[in-house]
Amino acid sequence: MSQKETPDKKNETKQNVLDLQTKSTYTEAEASDLSNSDELSPVQQIAELKTEIEKLKKNRSKAQKRYQKEQILKPYQAELISLQNYLEDTNKRMIIVFEGRDASGKGGTIRRVTRYMNEKRYRTVALGKPTSEQRSQWYFQRYVTQFPHGGEMVLFDRSWYNRAMVEPVLGFCTPEEHKNFMKGVVGFEKDIVRQGTILIKFYFSVTKGEQADRFTRRKTDPLRQWKLSEVDIQAQDHWDEFTNAKYEMLKRSHTSAAPWTIIRSNNKHAARLNVLRVILNSVPYKGRNPDLDYVPNPDIVVSGAREIETMEVDRLNKGKFKA
Repeated sequence: MSQKETPDKKNETKQNVLDLQTKSTYTEAEASDLSNSDELSPVQQIAELKTEIEKLKKNRSKAQKRYQKEQILKPYQAELISLQNYLEDTNKRMIIVFEGRDASGKGGTIRRVTRYMNEKRYRTVALGKPTSEQRSQWYFQRYVTQFPHGGEMVLFDRSWYNRAMVEPVLGFCTPEEHKNFMKGVVGFEKDIVRQGTILIKFYFSVTKGEQADRFTRRKTDPLRQWKLSEVDIQAQDHWDEFTNAKYEMLKRSHTSAAPWTIIRSNNKHAARLNVLRVILNSVPYKGRNPDLDYVPNPDIVVSGAREIETMEVDRLNKGKFKA
């Protein structure tokens, strides 16, 4: 016959049960933490390594493709040094205007153009918001002060054509200011060319979908976030207004003295390569590399006149401009 348990014995038994329950719970929690920790099983480690290897292969493939594309540009970039020598020898001035929608590839192309050039013979100009004093001046004045001297090239990352597109669309100028600009720009550019300056005008054309994708990358990539501005954010919402402004700008300012060259820039590499070709074809410098192809790709490089015609056909067929 068993002895009757005393109160102390009962308490001790309950405590032992609680201890066992606590130990069991703690062990399960430990197991859960272990499964979520870096201490993976051999099978899990192998699977993770395979994933890492695939990522490295993918990144390596991308890096190789980028390297190959940059190598294709190098012979043309070398030719630009000869072009610079021509400008210096003849005391010629060159202005290259880079216009187009936001995220259309202007900045990246400018960097490829200037990468190996003599820094003493070129300047890149990207003017910010005008000061109150500049707003009271002749509109073209702050751009003219940046014009090249003899033997120099100046590349405008956006130019006086801000008043033809960005400013009227986003309300940064009055309708009267826009009207006066469109009346005066043709004569202004004719004077530039008549006085011996070589003027090249590029308009970078990108599709709405591609622009949206590039904006998304700018938002998520910490190395590109600095590129995203308030104007960029509004670009998609004002797509049609920018398209209308583009048409009016081309229609009014594409002239034989200062023609527009349209660059289809969805493919950045193709755009950069063909911009180099157009620039090299603009002057008769000596010592050209005979092994290079200097002919622009007609699917990438389009004359301003052809772009105007294409836009007008789109408007007739679809009721509005395509791009």
